[in-house]
Amino acid sequence: MSSTLDVNIQGREYRVACAPEEVEALQAAAELLNTRMGEIAKATKSTGERLAVMTALNLAHELNAALKAAREGAPAPAPAAPPSENSIDAEGARRRIKAIEARLDEALARQEKLF
Repeated sequence: MSSTLDVNIQGREYRVACAPEEVEALQAAAELLNTRMGEIAKATKSTGERLAVMTALNLAHELNAALKAAREGAPAPAPAAPPSENSIDAEGARRRIKAIEARLDEALARQEKLF
């Protein structure tokens, strides 16, 4: 039998179904998610969907690293610190550069037709 639990993440209420024996674990997970989203939001000024995706990627990366360490018998690595305001989102920068390059190529291609 499942019950529902209301959790608050980034100021929004979410009603989640869970088994009674999982309530504590779900509350802990919601608190972790809320904390990490707050840290990443503060450091990157991200909001909304981008913030959720960046937080999910960070948590998934940490989970993968911990699983790999467990398979290899090594201690799990410490969670990564959230990016600082001065850090660079390298993957995001690469995407923006590619988008700018594509727009420049398109603009230059139109210019070549003029001559």
